[in-house]
Amino acid sequence: MATRTARRRNEPTTADHAPITSEDPDTLRQHLRQMALIRRFEERAAQGYTQARIGGYCHLNLGEEATVVGAMAALRPTDYLFTNYREHGYAIAKGIDPGRVMAELYGRTTGTSKGWGGSMHMFDTEARLLGGYGIVGGQLPLATGAALAVAYRGDDEVVLCQMGDGTTNIGAFHESLNLAVLWNLPIVFLVVNNDLGMGTTVDRSSAEPELFKRASAYRMHGERVDGVDVLAVHEATARLVERARTEGRPALLEAVSKRLKGHSVVDPARYRSADDVAAARDADPLVRFRAALAAARVFDEAELDTVVAEGRAAADDAVAFAATSPHPDVSTLFDHTYATPVAGVARRLPADPVF
Repeated sequence: MATRTARRRNEPTTADHAPITSEDPDTLRQHLRQMALIRRFEERAAQGYTQARIGGYCHLNLGEEATVVGAMAALRPTDYLFTNYREHGYAIAKGIDPGRVMAELYGRTTGTSKGWGGSMHMFDTEARLLGGYGIVGGQLPLATGAALAVAYRGDDEVVLCQMGDGTTNIGAFHESLNLAVLWNLPIVFLVVNNDLGMGTTVDRSSAEPELFKRASAYRMHGERVDGVDVLAVHEATARLVERARTEGRPALLEAVSKRLKGHSVVDPARYRSADDVAAARDADPLVRFRAALAAARVFDEAELDTVVAEGRAAADDAVAFAATSPHPDVSTLFDHTYATPVAGVARRLPADPVF
């Protein structure tokens, strides 16, 4: 166990990015605004869940905003994204209107999937977000197949496949990485490592807890990045995405961060120690990024307040949009059960007589 603990404490292996003062101020402003938007959006989603406005399962990106924004900023609008069930922030950062994302959580007809998918199943072909998958690792074979289609057509899109650390222990992870290398597919696998697969630490579930090293088994490039640093995530993702685009070389990127709350909205996270909770709060990416911008004097405090307020206001507007959007009509309950009409399909509603 001592060896594993030493490995966990290793610093990210990627090179340092350029100083913050060399970055475009408009880009920095947009990063901060989006991080503030996602933070407030997820806080309001948790509130909506406790108010019974959101049903089903609900997993939040709280504490992972830097990874979300940094990774999505590295993609072109035409690139494809596959995610797991913790995908609200990714949907917003991919360009989907926050109101439509919140409306999907509320189960309203104005949602990304007209309220049919809910929190875990965001989908938008125009934004090229092809799920939201509730099954752990369910997105990996599909993302690999999408990358095969891109390569087969000779197009220049890239597929980004996001997952949690627990996904690296399922068979589809290894099968997908193996095929991606064999077929030279334009795909980047992004592992968001918050050190907890539900309530089990990576140390206790993975014989090799430095997850990026798993790429080496397939002669694939792998590296680790500080998931709390939005600029570091952007630099690493952009570099690997561009290599996949121009050379057809897949890669595995591990972003290390902490989640601020439990696995889902209903998880009180009693398995976490007080020290772990304190460490997560200390690593808050939004607080750290704002402090870095202030320390570098990129913006003054008033400007920072304005940008954060804009992001929070956009999230509040999304809630207002969702709350006033129409519920689906009961008559549409069985719509989209099949892609094409099927004769004899039962359309009995609850409490309807069987005969």
